[in-house]
Amino acid sequence: MQTIAIESAKFALMELVEKLAGGEEIVLTKDAKLVAKVLPAESSRSFKGRGCAKGLITMAPDFDEPLECFKEYTE
Repeated sequence: MQTIAIESAKFALMELVEKLAGGEEIVLTKDAKLVAKVLPAESSRSFKGRGCAKGLITMAPDFDEPLECFKEYTE
């Protein structure tokens, strides 16, 4: 995490953007007081593709069985 004064950040914007692109966080200060924390954008590469959630979702064995409250309608 890099801390930089807002006055200096104006002149180092491209360098700061490159650091953000690399995953680094930037803290901006004014008069030695914290005023903002700039976080990198979430990567769109977090999607791992088809089947990435396999095993995370399960279905109850009796999923297709009629519910007790509807039993009279199904007989």
